[in-house]
Amino acid sequence: MAVRLARPLVIPVLLAGCVAWLWSRCATSIEVDGSSMLPSLEPSDRLLVARTIARRPRPRLRAGDVAVVRDPERPGRLLVKRVESNGETGLLVVGDNRGASRDSRHFGVVPDRLIVGRAWYRYAPTRSAGRLDRGPRRALAPPRRTTTAPARQRDQ
Repeated sequence: MAVRLARPLVIPVLLAGCVAWLWSRCATSIEVDGSSMLPSLEPSDRLLVARTIARRPRPRLRAGDVAVVRDPERPGRLLVKRVESNGETGLLVVGDNRGASRDSRHFGVVPDRLIVGRAWYRYAPTRSAGRLDRGPRRALAPPRRTTTAPARQRDQ
């Protein structure tokens, strides 16, 4: 009887193992520490990060994305920053709270090999859970219309 019960469990257990392995390769979670991303991200926010795939020649990160990168100056430390631009040699990253941020203004371009991935979802605290915004969009304002009509004269 025990053999019959174990057999139906093999497929779900293997499936769960495959999902766990795939998750570990494609995503990870991190906790924000520090105030460099205020007001967008607060200390102790927990984020899901879509990892970059090493086989891709260039990570898919665009200006405004929240990126997780390895600190170029302190090995073993991760940084959460906003992508300023994605250049030929790597990323320029900055904190939203520029006065409290150590970023590309201090250490320069972050090479592709140090990019962990793109943070895309905040899951804790639950009151602020949801997808992360791409950040402030710097769209050009439409040109103002200028009228050349003569001004009205008031009757006196």
